[in-house]
Amino acid sequence: MTTVLKLGGSVITDKDQPETVDRDALEHASETIARHEHADLVLVHGGGSFGHHHATEHAVSRTAGTHDTDATRAIHEAMKSLNRIVIDALATEGIPALPVHPLSVGTRTVDGELLLSTQQVQTMLEEGFVPVLHGDVIAHAREGTTIVSGDELVRVLATDLDAERVGLCSAVPGVLDAGAVVPDIDTFADVAHALGASESTDVTGGMAAKVRALLALETPAFVFDREGIGPFLEGESPGTRIGFESGM
Repeated sequence: MTTVLKLGGSVITDKDQPETVDRDALEHASETIARHEHADLVLVHGGGSFGHHHATEHAVSRTAGTHDTDATRAIHEAMKSLNRIVIDALATEGIPALPVHPLSVGTRTVDGELLLSTQQVQTMLEEGFVPVLHGDVIAHAREGTTIVSGDELVRVLATDLDAERVGLCSAVPGVLDAGAVVPDIDTFADVAHALGASESTDVTGGMAAKVRALLALETPAFVFDREGIGPFLEGESPGTRIGFESGM
């Protein structure tokens, strides 16, 4: 049973301080994952104050590209740095984590469609490893490079790997409407009125993008905070359940 879990950049970093890791949060997440079954687990993490900071500085987003190799390297190297920190934290807890860098395994077509090779991820799973992907820059036909978000990666991974469960760990306990957690979302219209812009720098669309990405899946998907990681890995339904199961 393949499970895809994303650790949001707002969870593991201080998004308002460039290239600053929230060590307590990352250690908490790693310890929680280590206490639960992590066979057939694929992890994705966001950019937080690493990738987003550089992407904003160079005006690169999912749709606005750059042909500046210095800008591309700055964003990618920042994400690789965060990825190394995440993998080290997981390894400290005995989790057999290995990196997968999207810049090297994916591309976008002219119309922006994400094409991502996932065979290496499948093979890693079969060999007992935990693949760890991350938001990144990616080659984009006629645009140079653009941003690929962790949410987009989750969507492709869940589809290609036929994942049975998908979880997005966010800084909030679920999708919020007037401060209250929305338990189930069947369509984007259900919460369109409640989804505003992120308070921190985010070039990947914030909560609205997360909801849209998860609604496109034919897989049970959940949004929760760090306290929901354990329950999610235990098969429970923390936070907000989005699409698929919520319509059953």
